[in-house]
Amino acid sequence: MPASSHESAASPSGYRAVENLIARYAELVDDGDFAGLGVLLADATFTGGGAPVHGHEAIEQMFRDTLIVHSDGTPRTHHVTSNLAIEVDEQAGTATARSYVTVFQALPDLPLQPIAAGRYHDRFVRRDGRWGFLERRVRIHLVGEVSHHLRRTVGR
Repeated sequence: MPASSHESAASPSGYRAVENLIARYAELVDDGDFAGLGVLLADATFTGGGAPVHGHEAIEQMFRDTLIVHSDGTPRTHHVTSNLAIEVDEQAGTATARSYVTVFQALPDLPLQPIAAGRYHDRFVRRDGRWGFLERRVRIHLVGEVSHHLRRTVGR
């Protein structure tokens, strides 16, 4: 249900659009859709465990180089984003968000377990009526068994 009579599915409020972008990121990672992540973050700077990365191709390649994809074509993960704090300036067309992330993973020989937990710090901008990522900073604070998830140890 729309938050106001002026909001529609085609033109969600900034708050809803930002919330949807955050959710879409988790879906794309968990689906192993690194090309989709490149598109989603094409105009953004992504900072994780290494140097900042910018641009569709560079971001897509960074995910391909970092995450292990299993026989089903996915990283076998489930990203849970919680504790969202979103601030939107509709007039300026800008927004920021802070959230927690917990990454779960399961494989036939690895029981379901949390493998990482941290925080996202995001900035968004509205261009030509569409909201998009401007920056995503990932800070992982707790690390578990990531040998089935990361090709190399990032930021450790």
